[in-house]
Amino acid sequence: MQNLMPEPPATLLPAYDEAHAALAAAENDGGDEAFAEVAARYPTYSAAWGALAARALAAGQAVPAYAYSRTGYHRGLDQLRRSGWKGHGPVPWSHEPNQGFLRCLYVLSRAADEIGEADEAARCAQFLRDCDPAAADALSSN
Repeated sequence: MQNLMPEPPATLLPAYDEAHAALAAAENDGGDEAFAEVAARYPTYSAAWGALAARALAAGQAVPAYAYSRTGYHRGLDQLRRSGWKGHGPVPWSHEPNQGFLRCLYVLSRAADEIGEADEAARCAQFLRDCDPAAADALSSN
């Protein structure tokens, strides 16, 4: 059966240039402390939490990865709602300010799976695909 209701418009988070520049500097520094400083200085910036989460997961630290990604996910949900998102509809990966939230959602799914929380892992993976299948494809290929 075809859905006759139009899909809501894409939600595009606003750019956060200062935080983005700080995260880029942390990536050049390369140390975990630099990423933690960005998250502490810009706690609403999901990309900082996503970077911490991805680094923790890559280091085999599933519990910190879960905590970091859950924090970034919730901060991102707050921003999406402030941007008009009503709990469904596209959140495009192609819009760079959305990528921090989407990365947090991806890492949360993976970390949940690693700690044995299969239902949460599946829910987050589906939510990511619902936001933008291109995000799931891009993040899983890295």
